[in-house]
Amino acid sequence: MAAEDPHAPPSGYEAPTSRRAASGEASLEQTPGKHDPYAAFRFSGFSFYAAGNLISIIGRQMLMIALEWEVYARTNSATALGLVGLAIALPVVLLSLPAGHIADRYNRRTIVLSSQALSAICSLGLALISLNHLRLPPLEFLQAGNHFLGSIAAVFERQATYHFDDLSLPLIYLLLLFSATGRTFGWAARSAFFPKLVPRDQFANAVTWNSSMFQVGSVVGPAIGGLLIVRTGFPFIYALDAVCALTFFALVLCIRKYDQGDRVESKAWDSLVAGLRFVISKKVILATITLDMVAVLLGGATALLPIFASKILHCGPIGLGWMRAAPGIGAFVTAIAIAYLPPMKRAGKTLLWCVAGFGVATLVFGLSRSLWLSLAMLFLTGVFDSVSVVIRHTIIQLLTPDDMRGRISAVNNIFIGTSNELGALESGLTAAAFGPVMSVVAGGIGTILVVLGVATVWPQTRKIGALDKHLR
Repeated sequence: MAAEDPHAPPSGYEAPTSRRAASGEASLEQTPGKHDPYAAFRFSGFSFYAAGNLISIIGRQMLMIALEWEVYARTNSATALGLVGLAIALPVVLLSLPAGHIADRYNRRTIVLSSQALSAICSLGLALISLNHLRLPPLEFLQAGNHFLGSIAAVFERQATYHFDDLSLPLIYLLLLFSATGRTFGWAARSAFFPKLVPRDQFANAVTWNSSMFQVGSVVGPAIGGLLIVRTGFPFIYALDAVCALTFFALVLCIRKYDQGDRVESKAWDSLVAGLRFVISKKVILATITLDMVAVLLGGATALLPIFASKILHCGPIGLGWMRAAPGIGAFVTAIAIAYLPPMKRAGKTLLWCVAGFGVATLVFGLSRSLWLSLAMLFLTGVFDSVSVVIRHTIIQLLTPDDMRGRISAVNNIFIGTSNELGALESGLTAAAFGPVMSVVAGGIGTILVVLGVATVWPQTRKIGALDKHLR
């Protein structure tokens, strides 16, 4: 299939001029040539969404650092950490396409609200299980679940120092599956709901600030989570995440007026296939998604941080919190800089260089034995990742017609959402077989090779210019 003109506007999409934004407020007139770094916040719908998203991310990051530390403490198994990623990735792989179809057919705000309610229920379940893990009855299915988990670890673990004897473990993985299922549907709906909160000409600014919210949450959440592990314990952290999810629920509920966009009426299968065909036909979208997916799949060291904190850098749960926060600090600083700076002139080459830099920083982190050097490298991974996220999200959303946003977001979620979690599985299993250092170093080298491959297979990626011109 021939590549389409990357400068052509998306089919069926008319760029608005001075129309009302999704929040119902009049679009503010911009002085020609003047860059407003806070343009997206001029619309109340986006402000409510951004605040709720930030709080939700902080809660989720606190939960994940506590969950990883608790699972590793109770198993001493790298495989167990990898299985956490698998439990979260399975619903993404199996349900993202149906979730995208539903997001394009039904009310996106309702789906977002439902997913947050389910997330809160699952977090409360984790709190109760963690609080009562020593008092759980020796039910047959729990014992069978531990036996199954132990048999998986036996395939990869070289030293028999792991143990799967805590009856809470199968229930933890089960609740992760339920939570990830809800988040899969919620993610597709949120990705389609979010672009309707601001006008098209302010969307790149909204993407930058939305990325910044994620990075702030990625800094604050792990730092607080590491401290709370020591001060309060796991059940309190899980309950706090439930409160954060419900806060996001309440703030989304406050968004009364927004453009619901068009609704797809085609059959489910035809709808899903149309989404896949669109991604394949847009070579720039396909290249950027592939680049990010494979790079994160190979270069992510996050899942192994509990092992590095415990056995290599010897910095404990508080040190783990700062290690988890370091990429977010780097990404947040970079995102703020991007918001203030004019649009990038050579976005394609910048994207390739940043992903390669991510691989180099990951490689050095794997070889480091100094906490400060490790923190510096994790900081740089956040810097490089922040730039690539802004470029990729802007390209995908602005080249996608509104009536396909849910499905394209679903395809993107299969690539990107699963790359983070399957990357955790890959890291856990390779660490179990070859050690954590070899796992991270090999992943960094693989990321660099992927950049070279994408630049060769899709040369148009190198030709992407300024995003404000390229996507109009």
